[in-house]
Amino acid sequence: MQKPILTAVAAGLLTLGLAAGSASAQQAPAQAQSAAPMNVPTPDYSNAQLERFVNASKKVAMISQEYTPKLEASTDDATKNKVFQEADAKMVKAVHEEGMTVDQFNGINMALQRDPELIKRVQEVAK
Repeated sequence: MQKPILTAVAAGLLTLGLAAGSASAQQAPAQAQSAAPMNVPTPDYSNAQLERFVNASKKVAMISQEYTPKLEASTDDATKNKVFQEADAKMVKAVHEEGMTVDQFNGINMALQRDPELIKRVQEVAK
């Protein structure tokens, strides 16, 4: 089963300045930082991998911007769950379209939380 990426990507997007400051995105960095083990070495990602990550992140940010108001406007759990699943499915598709798996995308996102040098590399690729 695929892991949802809606909340997992928010911290990385904010770090990179790729997402608008939505309420759900503002809450995610604390969750992601607390989940990121600090003693795990960062894999050596290629520039091509980082470019795919940046492209996927931009698409995911646009989807997040589209769906955040819908999530906030939802009045019951069933509707929120439906909107969340729809947004997540679109985000997964966007990541796959860039030639990445959700685990690869989330791995880079988590690595960004503990590696300032990786943040710099991704910001350079994003330019």
